[in-house]
Amino acid sequence: MKNINVIFLGAPGSGKGTQASKLAEYLKVPHIDTGSMLRAAVAEGTELGKTAKSYMEVGKLVPVEIVTGIIKESLQKKECENGFILDGYPRSIEQAESLDTILNDIKIGITAVLNIEVPESILVDRMAFRKTCPKCGAKYNMKFSPPLKDSLCDNCNSELTQRSDDSKENAVRRIDTYKNETEPLIKYYGDRNLLRNIDGDKDVQEIFKEIKTSLGI
Repeated sequence: MKNINVIFLGAPGSGKGTQASKLAEYLKVPHIDTGSMLRAAVAEGTELGKTAKSYMEVGKLVPVEIVTGIIKESLQKKECENGFILDGYPRSIEQAESLDTILNDIKIGITAVLNIEVPESILVDRMAFRKTCPKCGAKYNMKFSPPLKDSLCDNCNSELTQRSDDSKENAVRRIDTYKNETEPLIKYYGDRNLLRNIDGDKDVQEIFKEIKTSLGI
């Protein structure tokens, strides 16, 4: 199988992270999740994290210069030689153009850009009702897939927590930010015949099957 280099697009709550992780595992290539990288920097209190935190807490995009260095370093690592999955970057035309420069510099092409489509009302509910176990990392949605015991993890019985940016108000704000800043990427990559739209309002396995079919794998 030739190298497959994929970018995932999709609004917050679309499930693109889940699908990106599944595809990375299936292809045995790195899942480059910039969101997790930035949240880790916030948790560690690094200078990068402190700067990123002020943007993330209000649902705004982290400035391109903060993210670009992380991406370039990641794509040049040995584990990316056989392909990679980019999740959460680019998020704007500016970032896409920066990524184009990076890829040209290191002579790597993009196989496809997968756009996970989900109705806005469902996106809000997915975010506003989701909680995570801080101990084992298990994820729940209190409306669609709640734990057996209210607010307690099924795996380790720990109290579930909600990210500060997952309130309903922030969910709506993040979706608006996505529509204003990131949706133009649909046309950007569509004009280059790289875009493949995926129905994200289905079972996780059905979505993954559609993704594999779209990539011919």
